[in-house]
Amino acid sequence: MSEDDKDSSTLRRLNATFVEVAIHLTFVGFLVYWTFVLVKPFIPIIVWSVVLAVALYPVFDRLRTVLGGRGGIASAVLTIGGLLILLGPATWLGLGLLEGSREFIQRVETGGLTIPPPSTTVLQWPLIGQPLFDFWQLASTNLRTAVAHILPQLKPAGEVLLEAASSAGAGTIKFIVSVVIMGFLLSSGSRLVAAVNMLAHRIDPAYGERFVALSGATIRAVSRGVIGISLLQAVIGGLGMWLVGVPFASLLTLGILVLGIVQLGPALIAIPLVVWSWMTLPAPAAIGLTICMTAVYLIEALMKPFVLAHGLTTPTIVIFVGVIGGIIAHGVAGLFAGPIIMAVAWELAKAWIYDETPATAALQRVSGVTPPLAPPRA
Repeated sequence: MSEDDKDSSTLRRLNATFVEVAIHLTFVGFLVYWTFVLVKPFIPIIVWSVVLAVALYPVFDRLRTVLGGRGGIASAVLTIGGLLILLGPATWLGLGLLEGSREFIQRVETGGLTIPPPSTTVLQWPLIGQPLFDFWQLASTNLRTAVAHILPQLKPAGEVLLEAASSAGAGTIKFIVSVVIMGFLLSSGSRLVAAVNMLAHRIDPAYGERFVALSGATIRAVSRGVIGISLLQAVIGGLGMWLVGVPFASLLTLGILVLGIVQLGPALIAIPLVVWSWMTLPAPAAIGLTICMTAVYLIEALMKPFVLAHGLTTPTIVIFVGVIGGIIAHGVAGLFAGPIIMAVAWELAKAWIYDETPATAALQRVSGVTPPLAPPRA
């Protein structure tokens, strides 16, 4: 065989190999694309189920030990408990949010919402004193006209809030499905963790398993120190407002929850609410509401710093972006999943950028466990 024939045969083999590889890649890409199309509607539910399972796995592990190793019963107990919470306070919050939004809009349109006139001390505030006093004065005399002045600026935010409120029912259903899936994930948690670790090792043999551990520890830290504490504050505050009959209690409860998650604290709602209660409510009701709001504030001032000091230190702006982005993308469900996903992404990115030492420190900070040393990256 001549040299030209050899070159021609090699070229044909290369072309055939290239065509075969291209066909394989096209088929795999097509399969991946259609798998994503089919799974896309369920991604928020799956993500939230995984977050719940990871966050509650320590509780599941303790409960399983108490029940003598019966993992199925332990997962069933946690699933039923989660469903009772969703079908109670969460449903009240979602339905109350819809009703409160409609009532608020109706009062603004009919003039049933009254605003007291501003104090003259507002004029002494630097920069914003005069315009704020003028707007406040107009709102106290003609609220519809005042709202009409700022309506163009409020319209985008109002559309987002209205969409979030209208998706409360769908969000509750997603939560319920997520809790049920969480029960199945907990019951087979050991096998799933092993599978995830194997996949992470295949992707990154040096650091894959460490990043899986860091992700789980971050989810538990955010769930315990941010979401959990904020939910406790919202439950106490919402219960107090419901017992004394505060108007728009659901909206105010949601406000306490959101302010707690974004690390601004409930004082923006608790302090004006206490002042309002002593001006309008009977003394026993005002005392009861003051006690509830004081408990909410003490949780913020004492309990949250203690919990966060033993967990992660994700910047507030990252949590805030997760809350806002989660609400815009997925409604009420995104309020909880958004900050957790952003915190995990932040911690993983920071660990990846700063390589081994910060990753080890981050994992020790959020989990309190010293991870095994991984081999150096090649």
